[in-house]
Parts: sequence; C-alpha cells; structure tokens
Amino acid sequence: MLLKPITTEKAISGIELRNALTFQADKTVSKTELKAEVEKEYGAKVKSVNTQITPKGVKKAIVIFKDKGKAAEIAAKLKLV
Repeated sequence: MLLKPITTEKAISGIELRNALTFQADKTVSKTELKAEVEKEYGAKVKSVNTQITPKGVKKAIVIFKDKGKAAEIAAKLKLV
C-alpha cells in the first residue's frame, strides 16, 4: 500500500533524471504488490521498483516507469511539480 508521495529535492530530481517517482509505503508490502498497485492506480507500465528502509523505519519505494515522461505526467496530476 502506497501511503504518500515523497517530495524531497532528490525525489523531485528523479522525476526528470530517471523517470521515477518516490513514495512512502507500508513496510509489509512487497515490490510486486507495489508495482501492481501503481499500474492499477495510475494506468502506467512500471519498469522496476526499488525499496529501502530508512534509519527512521520508513519504507521508501522508488518506482521507475517504462514510458518516457510518464513520471512527470503523474507528478503533475498529483501536484508535485
């Protein structure tokens, strides 16, 4: 389950540089489940999902999209940029 988009400077730069969006996610959700949820909710094909757990115990999911420019389009819909 995706909780909210992360809007740090590094996450925002990833939109243009890597065609990726970064979300805070529930710690119990797998990469496969995250991929399926993003594809269903935003209607975009996902190339890969990378996850990490921060020292504060927050799970971050970096979702990289297949279609060029799709991350920027979704970020605009979410009013991140």
